[in-house]
Amino acid sequence: MKKITKAIFPVAGFGTRFLPATKAQPKEMLTVIDKPVIQYLVEQAVAAGIKEITFVTGRGKRAIEDHFDYSFELEKTLVEKNKLDLVKKVQEIENLAKFSYVRQPIPLGDGQAVLCAAHLINKDEAVLVMFGDTLYDAEISPVTQVIEAYEKYGETIIGLSEVAPEEVSQFGVIAGNDLGDGIYEITQFIEKPKKEEAPSNLVQVGINVITPDILKILETMKAGKSGEIRLADAYEEMLKQGKKLYGKKIKGEWLDTGNKFNFIKATLKLGLKNQEIGQDLQKLINELASK
Repeated sequence: MKKITKAIFPVAGFGTRFLPATKAQPKEMLTVIDKPVIQYLVEQAVAAGIKEITFVTGRGKRAIEDHFDYSFELEKTLVEKNKLDLVKKVQEIENLAKFSYVRQPIPLGDGQAVLCAAHLINKDEAVLVMFGDTLYDAEISPVTQVIEAYEKYGETIIGLSEVAPEEVSQFGVIAGNDLGDGIYEITQFIEKPKKEEAPSNLVQVGINVITPDILKILETMKAGKSGEIRLADAYEEMLKQGKKLYGKKIKGEWLDTGNKFNFIKATLKLGLKNQEIGQDLQKLINELASK
């Protein structure tokens, strides 16, 4: 089994939940403390052994390219001002991985976004697919956890988390057999079911390892139920074909940054752990709680 060293990050969405902030900047570039969300995710992937990352971008996403690119003017200015600690921070970003960028002209679903980058993936290798809302507070990189599950079973793995029953209609939900250690052999995958129709409260979080089988299904798919080419539909087709599909319940706290409240929650959670501002932030929270 080949080691997984490549990742696809579909980042072509409009980020409408954060308008007007995302009118002129990508949602993925919104900052938590002092780093954009997308940098946290890239660091999680790199910690798991990912060497090559392809961003599937769209209109208005140039800031992502600039962020991970070499910035001669900035580094020269910092060196001249003897801010060498900041030079190191900037250089660490551009050296995280080998980055490439593919355009998704029209956002026609996450499955189509993956297909836009499929030519960069060998026909016999699995690939990490990671979405922009999957920030985690975890001792072990959530990507590492999912990749280790893939290495054990050799099949497509979907990262999972439990959510409140009233939230299941926002996600893809699974039913499956519990194999222990957070691993599930998935028997059913339902995209955004009604609360009363959901088979569980285990939902996909946007960290997946997909095998060539999934890419082959995506290549033959036409627009699914949503009018788009979706990974969710490919998962359902996998199960119809009698092929194996697994899930891994990720250890750690999922700080879903997909809406405003959760974004603020993620900022507070990580802010409290930040050495520079953690104590002051805790004091502020205590003061607000006492009023």
